[in-house]
Amino acid sequence: MLKAALGAAVVVILAALSKTKNYYIAGLVPLFPTFALIAHYIVGKGRSLDDLKATIVFGMWSIIPYFIYLATLYVMLDRLRLEASLAVAVVAWLIAATVLVTLWVRLHA
Repeated sequence: MLKAALGAAVVVILAALSKTKNYYIAGLVPLFPTFALIAHYIVGKGRSLDDLKATIVFGMWSIIPYFIYLATLYVMLDRLRLEASLAVAVVAWLIAATVLVTLWVRLHA
């Protein structure tokens, strides 16, 4: 229930920010660590400190797929419609995330 309420609050904040002169701040809001806080609390309470630290380090590396999503979207917007650009960017994120998880598992197994 809490996660759903937080998600809804983020959507409302994004919609409100997109209508202001500081519309670009809408790009920062999704990066607020709402779900990271929940995940770190759950891992921190249920697992060891080393496991929590590993989760944090993996989270640092997870910035790479997000960057690839943003870079792909930026480039595709000049070439495709918005919806198609978003779809291509999501596919790029999925590929980058898959590579990240695969490498992480191989290096930490």
